[in-house]
Amino acid sequence: MARGEHHRIHAQDRVQRNRLRVAQEAARLMSEHGIRDFHHAKLKAAERLGVHDAQALPRNNEIEHALREHQRIFHADSQPQLLRERREAAVEAMRFLAAFEPRLVGAVLEGTADAHSAVCLHVFADNPEEVTLFLRERGVPVDTQTRRLRTSRDEQTEYPVLLFAADGLPFDLTVLPRDALRQAPLDRVDEKPMRRASLAMAEELLIADDEEDDFERKLAAALR
Repeated sequence: MARGEHHRIHAQDRVQRNRLRVAQEAARLMSEHGIRDFHHAKLKAAERLGVHDAQALPRNNEIEHALREHQRIFHADSQPQLLRERREAAVEAMRFLAAFEPRLVGAVLEGTADAHSAVCLHVFADNPEEVTLFLRERGVPVDTQTRRLRTSRDEQTEYPVLLFAADGLPFDLTVLPRDALRQAPLDRVDEKPMRRASLAMAEELLIADDEEDDFERKLAAALR
């Protein structure tokens, strides 16, 4: 093998190793320190590891994969219950907010929710004040902010966000116009239309969780 080719392969291997290291450190930061933004997590991880090569920065989906692995290895005893609690709360909230056709999004839907995760919903109203008024009339104190979501690869739009807590869990509602039901914003992980679940789909997730728990209990009993 020519010396130049050997150096090229060695450099590629080094970049791949660093991508994995940064992804794993970013996953650890997200899991243990509650960082929710993939970009921020990867930059912080690269800084901590002394990685300065932009090619060694992992993609968001690589970090998400590393996050799942981190949870499986280090939080297998607690993370599934934290996820279950948030999925139950999501279903209850979606029934409560049925007039605004809520959709479950984010870590609670994807299965990576942990103690730092809010229950994130998209709700739909052409006048965002309708949602705020609905909550306040029912005694739910709401904080407001805004969030920019990508509606295409070249466009971002700012939407109102309503934040509140219920039964000790944080909720994060992004209010979109009703025509946004037809086309989801782009996901920050893979830049494809964001996965969203209706109430019926969220209820099916809970049923699947129950069946998985039941199977694991029977398997554990059989192995005793």
